[in-house]
This record gives sequence, C-alpha cells and structure tokens, in this order.
Amino acid sequence: MTVEPTPPAPRRPFPRRRPGPGDLLALAYLALCVGLLVWALAASSDDGSGGSMAMVVPILATAPVGFVWLALPDGAAMAVGAVLLGALANAAVIVWCGRALRRGRRPDPLP
Repeated sequence: MTVEPTPPAPRRPFPRRRPGPGDLLALAYLALCVGLLVWALAASSDDGSGGSMAMVVPILATAPVGFVWLALPDGAAMAVGAVLLGALANAAVIVWCGRALRRGRRPDPLP
C-alpha cells in the first residue's frame, strides 16, 4: 500500500498581523461617531428646542468629509450617509497615520 503525500495547506494571501494602535484608535473613533449619530437622531426626534441643532455635532466630528452633507439633498438619510461616509474616511486616515508612524523611515511593505 502506497501512501500519497498530503498537499501543503493553502497559504493565506495576506499574513495575519496584530492590530496596531492606529487600528484600535480608528475603531474607537468609529464607535464615537456612531454614538454621536444615535444621540443626534434621538435628540432630533424628541420634541425639544435642542433637537434642531443636534445633527451639527456628528457632522463636525466627521469633518471635512462630513460636510458633503451640505451638497446633498435635504433629508435624514442623506445626513446619516454623510456622517457614515465621513467617519469611514477619517478612520482610514487614522489607520494610515498609525501605520506611517509605526513604520518610521522604512518603506511601506504594502502596495
């Protein structure tokens, strides 16, 4: 009886790496933006005088991409979309800055 050798396990295209400080900071920033968005939506649905300006806080927290909301048509869905888009773009910048600071003067290993 002949035993055929087992093929090697498939390799992952990208090796795992532990999350850096920029990754964790970006996740904390995203959680903060989602919390501000939920608060603003809850405050604007309430019958109070402060609800009309509540959406300004998440827009300012996601600036400058959050200011896209000014060019979009009026509506709550567009404001939520602008905040989410701004939060994701700023989180990507936070991760990029964290990677650049961790790398130092070495070239970027990722393409």
